[in-house]
Amino acid sequence: MNFKLRKWEKSDTENFFKYSNNAKIAENMRASFPSTLEDSKTTVESFSCNDEAQQCCRAVIVNGDAVGCIALFIKNDVYCKSAEIAYWLGEPFWGKEIMSKAIKQLCQIAFEQYDIVRIFAEPYAHNIGSRKALEKAGFVLEGIMKKSVYKNGRFFDYCMYALVK
Repeated sequence: MNFKLRKWEKSDTENFFKYSNNAKIAENMRASFPSTLEDSKTTVESFSCNDEAQQCCRAVIVNGDAVGCIALFIKNDVYCKSAEIAYWLGEPFWGKEIMSKAIKQLCQIAFEQYDIVRIFAEPYAHNIGSRKALEKAGFVLEGIMKKSVYKNGRFFDYCMYALVK
């Protein structure tokens, strides 16, 4: 399936909310993930205005609509040569290799645009789709952090994946 990555626009708010407002997506995201239309508006506005010095956020566009998000966050202090990648994709688009290609594309841009040597991701261990997308994009599993996430009254393991320049 064809897609493109582009900078977020304020007009993408409704699609952001439409595709992200899904329990299957929210269960695999951090607690701060937007859950209301107002939260989505704030997030999209922030993404659309950022100067990209410390983060690069892109909408995943299919047939003209924003159906997902992929973002890179440059770390600081002793981690200043590393960046974290995070993403989600609307459920109707799962299993079409969109996200693995989007990850690859954003990592290529990131290694060219930023002074980094490492990009890492921390998917929950049970999120097999996300783990497969990272592996298809060339990321390597470095370890599984046992009981490192506490969300909704339960503990989860997360995986540390990285792509090194």
